[in-house]
Amino acid sequence: QVQLVESGGGLVQPGGSLRLSCTASSSIFSVYAVGWYRQAPGKQRELVATIGSTGNTNYADSLKGRFAISKDSSKNTVYLQMNNLKPEDTAIYYCNAKRYDRNYWGQGTQVTVSS
Repeated sequence: QVQLVESGGGLVQPGGSLRLSCTASSSIFSVYAVGWYRQAPGKQRELVATIGSTGNTNYADSLKGRFAISKDSSKNTVYLQMNNLKPEDTAIYYCNAKRYDRNYWGQGTQVTVSS
């Protein structure tokens, strides 16, 4: 069983930046695809960004240019750098790791963008 722990969320003003971290309990990111998802109140969970086992990245079209996903496999950690944050980015952000029939979720970290 793999555990994922997100951190780095918090309250930030519009235009600010945050970096979220997703740390795994074991060395899986060299073989697992990892995604960041978010869920705002009253809305469905949506994909933010993914990074494959080989480092290829993919982003939600609306977030390209503001968000960046990266990983440090030596630290068992995947990052989500979020810049120029907007109130509509307010949500719980979740980390997901997937490989074949294995699918793991973290508990989420709250991001609130407000003045």
